[in-house]
Amino acid sequence: MLQKAIDLATRAAEEDKEGNYEEALRLYQHAVEYFLHVVKYDTQSDKAKHSIRMKCREYLDRAEKLKEYLKKKEKTAPKPVKESGPADGKGNDSDGEAESEDPEKKKLQNQIQGAIVMERPNVKWSDVAGLEGAKEALKEAVILPIKFPHLFTGKRTPWRGILLFGPPGTGKSYLAKAVATEANNSTFFSVSSSDLVSKWLGESEKLVKSLFQLARENKPSIIFIDEIDSLCGSRSENESEAARRIKTEFLVQMQGVGVDNEGILVLGATNIPWVLDSAIRRRFEKRIYIPLPEDHARAAMFKLHLGSTPNLLSESDYRELGKKTEGYSGADISIIVRDALMQPVRKVQSATHFKKVKGPSLSNPNTIVDLFTPCSPGDPAAIEMTWMEVPGDKLMEPQVSMADMIRSLASTKPTVNEQDLEKLRKFTEAFGQEG
Repeated sequence: MLQKAIDLATRAAEEDKEGNYEEALRLYQHAVEYFLHVVKYDTQSDKAKHSIRMKCREYLDRAEKLKEYLKKKEKTAPKPVKESGPADGKGNDSDGEAESEDPEKKKLQNQIQGAIVMERPNVKWSDVAGLEGAKEALKEAVILPIKFPHLFTGKRTPWRGILLFGPPGTGKSYLAKAVATEANNSTFFSVSSSDLVSKWLGESEKLVKSLFQLARENKPSIIFIDEIDSLCGSRSENESEAARRIKTEFLVQMQGVGVDNEGILVLGATNIPWVLDSAIRRRFEKRIYIPLPEDHARAAMFKLHLGSTPNLLSESDYRELGKKTEGYSGADISIIVRDALMQPVRKVQSATHFKKVKGPSLSNPNTIVDLFTPCSPGDPAAIEMTWMEVPGDKLMEPQVSMADMIRSLASTKPTVNEQDLEKLRKFTEAFGQEG
């Protein structure tokens, strides 16, 4: 993040020197945003943070001067004229057409700015269970070119487009979050159809163009488009002119004549890859099938989703759960675990008897106190009472057990059907690779 801020500030100074004041102003403001993010979230020393704040003040002062100059220029210049720049810059020629287009370009880019992920999702590669092939392909396309740029020179170039496809709930979007976290020096754009589709004729394709322009200005960049089939389905005679034009603009921006996409990766995700337009599909050079998880990955998912919640499950229990959930997706397993986590709460709610046990105090874990926990009426220490009579800070939650998991598993069915899986297998055989 710090390196990104420095790069932006350097480019701002260069544009300022060249007399491109509007672009310099935009880059100064963008650099300050990144610097402030570093001060707020990065683990820098107090001395380094003080130095960054001083630099921010300097850039903001210059940005204010540029802003005032541009306002005066707008008021005093009804037609294109050659002028000298503000304070420490040089003049810059601009034609009337460029001036009239700039406000619109700025407006479109401001709309796209919301797609930039400033807060990292904090999902590590280790948080993604299984999918080793997909993770390796993404590291090859994203992480290695940033860390070892000298490896990717000449004819050896990183992938420019990767399509993740597979059944719903298998971790395609989750992988994208891991990419956003791990690619520290990249600008990550998370885009949906609502960011790019406009009710005004001609504006949607301009938004697509602005997205790629913004990505080129802030490279290395990753553009992640979830559910890409909603934007880039197959072209047909019955589709609207607006939809056709969006697809055409995508094709041009991803790999058109005179378009330089070095340092930009387009990452797409879809559950129904067979509806993608064939030309769009070709632009995604690498197409990776994200399948339903295998039993060992499912076992790991149960453990990941349980996290630090008190439980009685052993390693053999996790393995057994992995075997019992054949055909379940990662999202299905998440629902099973969430339901199982509610089982102790249901026990508390339905209990008619509680017993006293020793346990750590909720307010001070180092202190052992008397707590109440649900029990059967036949327990020798059972006290007849309901959860309403238990003091709020005196309840010890029952631990999640294997029986809770089995009960939740019995009531949760897999969401992926065999017909969809067959279509995905055929698509993989024709166009993709196993991930």
